[in-house]
Amino acid sequence: MTDGPDQDNAEPIVPPSPRSAQRRAAFVVLAGVLAIIGALAAGYYFAMRPVTLRIAVGPASSDDLKVVQRLTQALNNQPHSQVRLRPVQTDGAAASATLLGEGKADLAIIRGDLDVPKNAQAVATLRKNVAVLWVPPAAKAKGRKAGPKITKIAQLAGHRIGVVGSTQADVNLLKVILQQYGVDPAKVEIIQFPANEVVEAIRNQKADAYLAAGPVNSKITTDAIAASTRDGGTPTFLEIDSAEAIAQNHPAYEASEIPAGSFGGSPARPDDEVKTISFAHHIVARKGVSESTIAAFTRQLFAVRQSLKAEFPLAAKIETPDTDKDATIPVHPGAAAFVDGEEKTFLDRYSDYIWWSLMALSAMGSAGAWFAGYLKKDERSNNSSQRERLLDMLTTARHSDSTEELDQMQSEADDILRDTLRCFEHGTIEQGTLTAFNIALEQFHNAVADRKSLLMSIPQSLQRAGAQFRAAGTA
Repeated sequence: MTDGPDQDNAEPIVPPSPRSAQRRAAFVVLAGVLAIIGALAAGYYFAMRPVTLRIAVGPASSDDLKVVQRLTQALNNQPHSQVRLRPVQTDGAAASATLLGEGKADLAIIRGDLDVPKNAQAVATLRKNVAVLWVPPAAKAKGRKAGPKITKIAQLAGHRIGVVGSTQADVNLLKVILQQYGVDPAKVEIIQFPANEVVEAIRNQKADAYLAAGPVNSKITTDAIAASTRDGGTPTFLEIDSAEAIAQNHPAYEASEIPAGSFGGSPARPDDEVKTISFAHHIVARKGVSESTIAAFTRQLFAVRQSLKAEFPLAAKIETPDTDKDATIPVHPGAAAFVDGEEKTFLDRYSDYIWWSLMALSAMGSAGAWFAGYLKKDERSNNSSQRERLLDMLTTARHSDSTEELDQMQSEADDILRDTLRCFEHGTIEQGTLTAFNIALEQFHNAVADRKSLLMSIPQSLQRAGAQFRAAGTA
């Protein structure tokens, strides 16, 4: 028996390279990875981009405003600053507190002895202020007898008291002090002098005693006390020896001392330590500002403070807030995290979001794979039926008596091959399934070639007779 031409041309089917399917899978994986990286990069950008905080401060030309302006320049000029400031100038601490309470500012400089907004939380203590009460020496006048010398606060009844500055808060402070010593504020004449007019007022003896509230090294207070020195006499400092009692009744105040020589001069002014009360100017944040933002601001604030000390001494007065639970102004969680060394990093803050995002992406990938497999179910089922059909044709080919029938089956096998290769390209069937199909197809081609060779060697009359015999037998 000789091999027919079909046997010579029959070649085993080489499975198509799965590179196309692998390439598509690689593209899908790469796209997913890039999507995750892009999402993380976008999240990092939005989380770390600079946040601009509005800070209410005033009045104009005040030390508070000068400090905030310098802080604003320093923070805004830092190359990797996470927080930037935008000052909102107000008429004073009370107006700043109002803006914060109304949500029109994110930060504010307020006085601790004023009404604190309910949504205010402490970030830092900008500076401590002391109350200074003094009496200028009596002027010598011919033919006029000097009044009794004032050495105690209780002796101020019936006298004129000048308050340095135009804020009502300092007048309220004076009234608290007077009431502690049994002096009815209505029995004294309170006169307010703007800071730029107080020196002239002292020289012209427009009041019998004066009150100034500010830092110990305040230039305004120092100049006012220097102006009180005349005719060789020195001012008398009135000691607030009931400072602890005042602090107990008014938590916004603290018992404090004015060190000897704080206001210069020779002899030193004062010549000994003077008991008094103090209060703070606070940097407060609106409760709704995020913890991470305030933690970053607090960290930058104290870093900048160190660099500004030499050129701007007022920055040295900035202190960390009181983190005790019973603090007069509750501390902001972000500031507390910085003070306690518990500030969260980017991963600490967003690790849960990153984890759940990855889990969600994984779940979506699994769901997508299942859905894709579900959509290919019919295609796999059809391919399985085609394999069964190929095996049936293999059996039929071994007993066929017609080359036309063999040609038809071979054409059908070509169609099955085409569909099978398409399924493999689409990822519907695996490499093992394609290999099994290749073996079946090779057996089919061998069977067709062998049968054709056999039929070509048999005379046509015998072929027809055999076909009729089998047809009759089946009938």
